[in-house]
Amino acid sequence: MSDSRKAYEEEFGNLPTNSQERKRIPIYTGVIKYFPDAIAELARVSLKGNEQHHPDEPLHWDREKSTDELDALARHLVEAGKIDTDGVRHSAKVAWRAMANLQKELENSNERDEQWYIDQYNRNRDESNQRKI
Repeated sequence: MSDSRKAYEEEFGNLPTNSQERKRIPIYTGVIKYFPDAIAELARVSLKGNEQHHPDEPLHWDREKSTDELDALARHLVEAGKIDTDGVRHSAKVAWRAMANLQKELENSNERDEQWYIDQYNRNRDESNQRKI
């Protein structure tokens, strides 16, 4: 990921800046309200993984340790309906791996070019705080 894209996404996220377009992405009513228990379980998977791989660090996704999403998803899918040795449902790990895979697909398929990220980052900033290519 380029520095400009990273800076833009850190500040603005990956949602559209147009208010009408944003309203067509109902994150709360279309996802959180549909699956509150499942989302809570996904958060537990994230925390459990962080405690396993980085017990002394703040919660974060270590992508170096998470590289085989579809193989791991399939391994957990075989055990769906059961609890893993760490006390976490295999189905929750399937969902986590599916989300990780989708996130990476979306990041890799984003057709915005480098200049778009620079322009978005720079809007409403004075000259001294703008990024250049």
